[in-house]
Amino acid sequence: MYFPFKLSKNKEFDVVGFGTNAVDYLIIVPQFPAYNSKIELTDYFQAAGGEIATTTVGLRRLGARTAYAGRFGNDREGDFGLQTLRDEGVDISRAEQIEGARTQIAFIVIDERSGERTVIWKRDEKLAYSPKDAPTEIAARGKILHFTPHDARACLAMARAAKESGAVVSIDIDNVFDGIEKVLPLVDIFVSSAEFPEKLVGINDKKAALREIKTRYGCPVVGMTLGETGSLLLCENEFIRTDGFEVPNGCKDTTGAGDSFRVGLLYGVLKGASVEDSARMANAVAALKCRAIGARTSLPNESELRDLLKKI
Repeated sequence: MYFPFKLSKNKEFDVVGFGTNAVDYLIIVPQFPAYNSKIELTDYFQAAGGEIATTTVGLRRLGARTAYAGRFGNDREGDFGLQTLRDEGVDISRAEQIEGARTQIAFIVIDERSGERTVIWKRDEKLAYSPKDAPTEIAARGKILHFTPHDARACLAMARAAKESGAVVSIDIDNVFDGIEKVLPLVDIFVSSAEFPEKLVGINDKKAALREIKTRYGCPVVGMTLGETGSLLLCENEFIRTDGFEVPNGCKDTTGAGDSFRVGLLYGVLKGASVEDSARMANAVAALKCRAIGARTSLPNESELRDLLKKI
């Protein structure tokens, strides 16, 4: 089965990302601490993260032309985050640092036994976009617009500009934001965590929840990530269940695994792959990401992705 939409040709970018970036402080512990206890950490790191910034980096490593539009604080973390995007070759002409704002940060506690993590995060309200602030011009310059709807009204403006230019709209969504009901009818690719569909439509059954989202909002592709067990997509009234991949040499950190899934799925869309093959790519990229600590540290290149896909 193939995706029920076509990509525009002759666009400057393959994917334009709009939304979250972050600087992560990753803390590895022997086991997750009990309440009101003390535990000695094993190690700690600072690394760049954030859903959309990470996805644009991942796609860039796979050879796609990507741009990131988003806001950083005017602080050391902002300098660091912007530089990581420059270093990867992501276009940051529509990224900016906001005077007096603090860059979004996350403290991430990783259980070294399994690589599973708990995220504690904060986003400065000064980083928010209003509709008039939205950089709609760049939304029209990509084949795909991919965003997180933290600033839903700004995302609505971006999605409209993208659709008017013939772009495909993709959303990374894990929470209900004010105004999201107006955004979702413009979305072509809806992928969330396994828990979110019930939160959105109030249906516990996974397949029934995805069907309801597709019926209610008309998104051509609706799906969810299922952690190490894989993913579930609904396209053209057919469910596509895809198994996850074993992490080479064991899982070190699941931070950014969902973002990495989107990397592989959008890469498949760009390559003209089938939905089934794109889902396999998505799960493979997510597994490869989990090889090392940090959301972006071990995002694969094309050769690494091909090698893992050949093994199955």
